[in-house]
Amino acid sequence: MSEKLMLGNEAVARGAWEAGVHVVSSYPGTPSTEITENCAQYPEIYTEWATNEKVALEVCAGASVAGARAMCCMKHVGVNVAADPLYTAAYTGVNGGLVVVCADDPGMHSSQNEQDSRYHALASHVMMVEPSSSQECKDFTKLAFALSERFDTPVMVRTTTRIAHARSRVELGEREEAAVKPYQKDAKKYVMMPAMAKPRHVAVEKRMVEAAQYAETCPINQVFPGDKKLGVICAGISYQYVREAIPQASILKLGLVNPLPRQMIADFAKTVERLVVVEELEPFMENQIAAWGIQVEGKALTGLQGELSANRVRQIFGQPVPERFPVQDIPGRPPVMCAGCPHRGPFSVLSRLGYHVTGDIGCYTLGALPPLNALDTTLCMGASVGMAHGFSLAQGEAFGRKAVGVIGDSTFLHSGIPSLLSAVYNRSHMTLMILDNTITAMTGHQPNPNTGLDIHGQQAPQVDLEQLCRGVGVNRVRRVDAFDLKGIETAVREETQAPEVSVIIAHRPCALLNKGKAVTPLKIDPVKCRGCLACMKLSCPAMEVGPDRKVHIDPNQCVGCALCQQTCRFGAIEGAVEEK
Repeated sequence: MSEKLMLGNEAVARGAWEAGVHVVSSYPGTPSTEITENCAQYPEIYTEWATNEKVALEVCAGASVAGARAMCCMKHVGVNVAADPLYTAAYTGVNGGLVVVCADDPGMHSSQNEQDSRYHALASHVMMVEPSSSQECKDFTKLAFALSERFDTPVMVRTTTRIAHARSRVELGEREEAAVKPYQKDAKKYVMMPAMAKPRHVAVEKRMVEAAQYAETCPINQVFPGDKKLGVICAGISYQYVREAIPQASILKLGLVNPLPRQMIADFAKTVERLVVVEELEPFMENQIAAWGIQVEGKALTGLQGELSANRVRQIFGQPVPERFPVQDIPGRPPVMCAGCPHRGPFSVLSRLGYHVTGDIGCYTLGALPPLNALDTTLCMGASVGMAHGFSLAQGEAFGRKAVGVIGDSTFLHSGIPSLLSAVYNRSHMTLMILDNTITAMTGHQPNPNTGLDIHGQQAPQVDLEQLCRGVGVNRVRRVDAFDLKGIETAVREETQAPEVSVIIAHRPCALLNKGKAVTPLKIDPVKCRGCLACMKLSCPAMEVGPDRKVHIDPNQCVGCALCQQTCRFGAIEGAVEEK
């Protein structure tokens, strides 16, 4: 048996392959993206990027009902999008095993909230396992498929950023071919209309009782005896922190976090003087244990926000903390859009003209930061469209014509289309700007239906955004060059005055997709430069101000987009793009 150093995400993909999975459908979202990318490396697994998480889970549910093992992967906020099919799939159950992997993001490294997906498992009545290492990522994924078929239910695998993106040793196994099961038509099981759903709800409750009984002897729930003065209940990455910080404590490590093993926890509590739950985010385990009448501590010690760490656990339990380089001595490094990012031009125009801009989820969310200061709102995937319409409703017609929604091409295809259709139907005056960089850039350049490539890099049908917008009833659709500041300004001024919904498609490929093209960096003539710093308002990382208050361009970063050249009134920026 061979071993390999693997990311947690790589190990989940390996576990799916070893479990004989046939279908994987997902939408990219950090910190879960690499799971599906690695699944695509296995020829035995059909792998795809779906337009959103709801669609992806529906694809997997269909494959499961038809008898194939299927897996759907997403980040925590993606579970919200997929909740509709998830909650009802718990009623229908499965045929082939169905596993939903969700990656939570404590600390919000790349997310807009810190939601705890364990509550989705609790509310939807599905089982959830939580690995604490890359080895367990592989093993628990395989177990999840076995549990799915044993208990006739979708099973969730929960990871967090530190598990998903940390590497540790994994023992590799062989693929166990799982034959596609015969499909038998069964409307009472799979057609969830009220008459069928009512008895299926009874089946769900019965299943959870059986799952709770299984949890008491589940092999991934383990007790590690230690000092009887302190007992700690933990799961996932918190187990690693506890094991490192207070190895002397008695530990109950839970691998199956829904349902919890009530009797096992009660028995463990009797063996220790003090019982503490160490868990990130919400008091998911603590509240249930306290509700059973067991004396327990938790969030009063660990807090409700952010990540834990081994040092944080040491502090909580009064252990010495190793000295480290002072965090305050590390210079800040705020995120910025890349040099040559096609989002910079549209935002600079919108900011300068003073429009109210509802934003969305993507690289372009960085347009909210100074000096651009372009965005008023960012809520969730696709919200920019509906919120721009809402702005116009709240503030009146004159205001509404200055409400501009900004959304990326991938996000628009994910969940912006229904909102645009609704805006047209309800006679909105809002303007939508689609920032078309032909890729899902924020999560690592995954293709989408606007790219013309599939997950394997093969040619695929490419959607026509202009025709799509016209198809939902938008009469005013125009394309502009995202590097043409005057063209963008003209389009924005005209379209925001239109008495109907209008769409501006600002197109340029992501700057990081043009690495194969040679460019000549622009230069600053120090004699002509007046030090007005107008070009610095673009927030381009290739530009900096020297001690002489003159702007300098880093030739190693400049990609020759010429946005700065268009902002200079004194002709101080020289050079032209040369593509070879």
